[in-house]
Amino acid sequence: MKKTFIIALAALALHTALPAYGTDVPKDETTSGQSQKKQKKNVTYNEKGEIIKTGLNLGPLPVVAFDADRGFQFGALANIYNFGDGKNYPNPNSQWYFEASAYVKESRVGSYLFRAEYDNKTLIPGVRMSVCAGYYKDEALDFYGFNGYQSNYDLKLLEDHIAFNDSKGGEKLYNKYTGSLEKGKLKLPKGFYRYTRELIRFKADFTGKILKNFYWEAGYNFNWVNARSFSPKDYVVYGNIVEGGTTLFELYKDWGLIPEKDAEGGFISSVRAGLMYDSRNIENNPTKGIWAEAHVIAAPKWLGTTHEHYKFCATMRQYIPLGTPKVVFAYRIAYQGFFGDAPWYAMPVYTTMGPKPDYDGLGGYRTVRGIMLNRVQGLHTGFYNAEVRYRFIDFKLFKQNIAFAVSGFCDGAHVFKGYDLTMSDTRRAELAASAPEKLALYNKYIIDRKDGFHGSAGAGLRFIMNENFIVAFEYARCFNKQDGDGAFYINIGFLF
Repeated sequence: MKKTFIIALAALALHTALPAYGTDVPKDETTSGQSQKKQKKNVTYNEKGEIIKTGLNLGPLPVVAFDADRGFQFGALANIYNFGDGKNYPNPNSQWYFEASAYVKESRVGSYLFRAEYDNKTLIPGVRMSVCAGYYKDEALDFYGFNGYQSNYDLKLLEDHIAFNDSKGGEKLYNKYTGSLEKGKLKLPKGFYRYTRELIRFKADFTGKILKNFYWEAGYNFNWVNARSFSPKDYVVYGNIVEGGTTLFELYKDWGLIPEKDAEGGFISSVRAGLMYDSRNIENNPTKGIWAEAHVIAAPKWLGTTHEHYKFCATMRQYIPLGTPKVVFAYRIAYQGFFGDAPWYAMPVYTTMGPKPDYDGLGGYRTVRGIMLNRVQGLHTGFYNAEVRYRFIDFKLFKQNIAFAVSGFCDGAHVFKGYDLTMSDTRRAELAASAPEKLALYNKYIIDRKDGFHGSAGAGLRFIMNENFIVAFEYARCFNKQDGDGAFYINIGFLF
């Protein structure tokens, strides 16, 4: 982890050394007789003492990051900001984001990500257009079941049921496991709690003003999901009682909790509409204001959806300066739920409108830090984030506005309406006759209890350039071992 941190800092140093392409607003409009070279050196400052950025600003960066849920990330990204004449700085008139990267998880490349985003406020008069498209392949994506604590998570349950093979990788995993036991800890591979998923995402959102700070939102969203079982490398889980081993995802299908008709995923083609109130002073790094929105999503069959469903989502965010803009209390409260019979693969998604894609969750860096990704899944879910941000230093470097900030936070989530985890009498009778060992595992991993509070707390450090390019280093720790232990992240942007 220390090595990863050092590499990331080196990458940041490289990024700040790269020029931001474009011109800056001249200090003096009477400089027309000066050479063009000299004019480009002239800059002007706003009331905060920041250099006003104009034109196109390009920020290429090697991706060197770490996500506790997906592993070590490597690749490349580029942010392109168009500030125009600088009148709206620090908010850009338009921006592009490109990323191509991969994650290494459990000793192999586990995920690929190819993503493009475009956001423009001026192309359509009076309307903001945001478009996102991406391809994601997760070889080992987290799956902990539905309804939070009703799905039991405990690595100790696997201790007597993991068989390491005699390959080099299997020997390495076995040595790691026995070494951890000698130190009084338990470190087992988590392949039992994994599945494989391919995902294609596309969305186009449009926002227009109704009144001051009030906006309408509308858009179209398309997802293609292909889900299948994960095959652990160098070991098998429950191979001693289930031929060939198994995973929790496979057991959910065996128990009938994931219906056969939607087990492998499908298409989601939906339209969205909602309202938004936005009084933030800076979009990507606000120090005051409110950002609240509520929207509904309809995914009917006639639009191409494989399994028809409907959803609503409401999110409240507020940024409160504590005596000075350098110290801000920020919070987010979100609630979302489904109408009707939603397919399982539509549940682990936090829906957003605007320039960013929908996020996997709940759990993980973009929703509830510290909690394992997809740990909190249900038909109705809610979560919150609360943090204090302190911007402790500002300076100029290579004609860029640079700042560093620290934060302390507390996050939480809860399933308010769960998925039906009752095994049908027909399926129970079938398993009792053909696979009683799988019926016994049902009683082991599905607990007759309601979900409780999933909480975590932690701290972070952020590098901020021109109020828009932000790199975060954060660590969070869970309150309950059922949600994981500690989680470290190196990622981009503020959580909200």
